[in-house]
Amino acid sequence: MSRADDIRDLMRTEGAAIAANTQGFNEGRYASVADLKDYEALKSEARAIKEDAIERLPELVDRLETSVVENGGTVYVAEDAADANEYIRSVVAERDASRVVKSKSMTSEELEVNEALEADGVDVLETDLGEWVLQLAEEAPSHIVAPAIHKSRESIADLFNELFDPEEPLETAEELTMFAREKLGERIVDSEVGITGANFLAAESGTMALVTSEGNARKTVAATDTHVAVAGVEKIVPSVGDFQPFVELIGRSGTGQDITSYVSLLTPPVETPVVDFADDETPLSAFANDRDFHLVLVDNGRLAMREDDDLRETLYCIRCSACSNSCANFQSVGGHAFGGETYSGGIATGWEAGIEGLDTAAEFNDLCTGCTRCVNACPVKIDIPWINTVVRDRINREGERPAEWLVDGLTPDAEADGAPLQKRFFGNFETVARLGSATAPVSNWLADTQTARWFMDRVLGVDPRRDLPQFQRETLVEWFANRASTVTDPVRRAVVYPDLYTNHVQVERGKAAVEVLEALGVDVVVPEVSSSGRAPFSQGMVATATDHAERVYETLSPHIADGRDVVVIEPSDHAMFVSEYERLLPESPSDTLTENSYEVLEYVFGLLQNGADEDPLASGDDADIAYHAHCQQRTLGLEAHTVAVLERLGYDVVTSDVECCGMAGSFGYKSDYYELSMDVGGRLAAQLDAEGVSERPVVASGTSCLEQIDALLERKPRHPVELLAPKSGGATGSRPQ
Repeated sequence: MSRADDIRDLMRTEGAAIAANTQGFNEGRYASVADLKDYEALKSEARAIKEDAIERLPELVDRLETSVVENGGTVYVAEDAADANEYIRSVVAERDASRVVKSKSMTSEELEVNEALEADGVDVLETDLGEWVLQLAEEAPSHIVAPAIHKSRESIADLFNELFDPEEPLETAEELTMFAREKLGERIVDSEVGITGANFLAAESGTMALVTSEGNARKTVAATDTHVAVAGVEKIVPSVGDFQPFVELIGRSGTGQDITSYVSLLTPPVETPVVDFADDETPLSAFANDRDFHLVLVDNGRLAMREDDDLRETLYCIRCSACSNSCANFQSVGGHAFGGETYSGGIATGWEAGIEGLDTAAEFNDLCTGCTRCVNACPVKIDIPWINTVVRDRINREGERPAEWLVDGLTPDAEADGAPLQKRFFGNFETVARLGSATAPVSNWLADTQTARWFMDRVLGVDPRRDLPQFQRETLVEWFANRASTVTDPVRRAVVYPDLYTNHVQVERGKAAVEVLEALGVDVVVPEVSSSGRAPFSQGMVATATDHAERVYETLSPHIADGRDVVVIEPSDHAMFVSEYERLLPESPSDTLTENSYEVLEYVFGLLQNGADEDPLASGDDADIAYHAHCQQRTLGLEAHTVAVLERLGYDVVTSDVECCGMAGSFGYKSDYYELSMDVGGRLAAQLDAEGVSERPVVASGTSCLEQIDALLERKPRHPVELLAPKSGGATGSRPQ
């Protein structure tokens, strides 16, 4: 089955359940964190604790081991999965246990503990409802927090009815839950060993925090006399007091709960009596509390990740699933596509690359489009898109590429090793755009011929169902060079950055931006400058992106030194300047661009707020409009500026709230992902076609958004700056029709 077929099948069989549940969790997160006054401060505190803990990890491992031993327990530090499983098997064998009961644990999934014990003839029982359902169905989890999120109530009912043949068929959620509770309860009391994970471990006291929705971790500990806790070494923090921000954040981030249903702090071995459930006469207080506790701390690649500057942040992860729930692609396909051997969602690339290897990460890494919606969602501020990008870069450098000598000779990128041909094509889009404009309109006609579309489909993986960009013969830079400035006494001076699409394809929005700024008294220049590097960056071609960034800084820095602001029309390029360049450039050049760059409507908003006369701009005259903000624009908190400007000029604005349009630059062009792109886009289309919105003209800030909406709707969208251009400016300042 091809990648496209696999994705298509998952969307058909699991997509509806995944979408309903992840979007529900995501909406809950927005609502829950909105009520938290110190949300950003808590995130910063949690981040600082994890940074410190990972920095001091060897010291904290030693301190934790001392604490647990002093409490009467045993600690085993396992080098890898085989080592961990061998120790756990020995504990179970020494106890002569025939049944092991488990609470939900991603680390035990990673180690494949169940399989190791079952090979010894041990019955292993999952007590988390979702994990038990998957155990019965012989399926893998599809979500970090809610493992059976891909299964509907009806499918679970069918599973239970088939396997257990109850007297009355089970149908409702309540019936299924009560049935599972009874069945699990019967088997828990007969178990000799309990295995749990640990959300957090305090080095100073040996205390563990277990954060669950069902409370079965407590049963797992209390119902058995031997407790094995399995946890990655990254779960250690210095003290119990350090648990506080994580407990506040983990439920809100994952499922939208203000606090998770069960938060258990245990300092094992716990003193709870070991109950003989067959003895219903002896008082609980009369039972002994002789318990055995084993903490298995797992390395399995984590210490190597700690030494890796780009993967280290992965170890800050608290397994909340916010990156999954906020990801538009994950909302359509879930973790069975967007995941590896164990972990799923945006953060999975870091985990799988560090634990399993690049080959596993490569199977799903391209599903991260770098939309950045997970960045603000992450409670410990992990730069998840960067981890995905740098791993993509490493994947690109693995293995041999066909006809690499030819590609290296024809593409002007800075890659020392060969990325796949498709990535090289999209990563070198600057060359394609320059050639396209230079030969337009012939290039547009030629690219759309049947032969060319066949070639692009077969060789480059460009889906023939997607409309191609139409290159303009006169670029924005050329148009600007042939006109005179209309500003004689400027209030500000700016350099408009001509991104690839504005310069070569959507030239009208560039003209409108120039005319709007000049109408507001800004002296404008539009220089010939390299592309921002967004295209190669998105393909994991980090060396090429760095080369572009250096050339952009070299061109723009003299303008900045001359007192000009940098105004950027395309939000993804603005995000490069203010976010990604921090990874690509030395601190001083990066800070220079960050501090002096503005998204175009953000800049217009600032001008109007500081007294610029809005009269020269085209008025909305109470017209209705629907607006879709670019995903990276929303991450940067800039959506409100556009809405404020449009409303100030007389528009009645309705905004979309989907996380991403699904186009995501080159992603929507690729044959493997076309159906997924359109499925994600369907959520946006539904909002734009909803009652009260369907008659409104549509504006969108991003290039990809405009392309996707154009493919989804009959109404042709425009960039909001085009609505503002003065009617006498000669560009596109008239009201939308």
